[in-house]
Amino acid sequence: MAQDSHIRAAELHDLAAHAHRAAAAGHGKQDHQTGHEHSEQALEHANRALESSRAAQRKSAKFAGKQ
Repeated sequence: MAQDSHIRAAELHDLAAHAHRAAAAGHGKQDHQTGHEHSEQALEHANRALESSRAAQRKSAKFAGKQ
């Protein structure tokens, strides 16, 4: 239920964090193309994580209102 939404949001945030770390490593190695690609992927994951967090919040608010 609402808990599942929060778990999925957390997973997406973890994916975004991993992609950010990979991008930083790529930039640190002067591998800017790979770093740039990882940065784009990190942004995509972060945007999906944000939307998932918002959806989880809405579901939690609905659930709390029904009790």
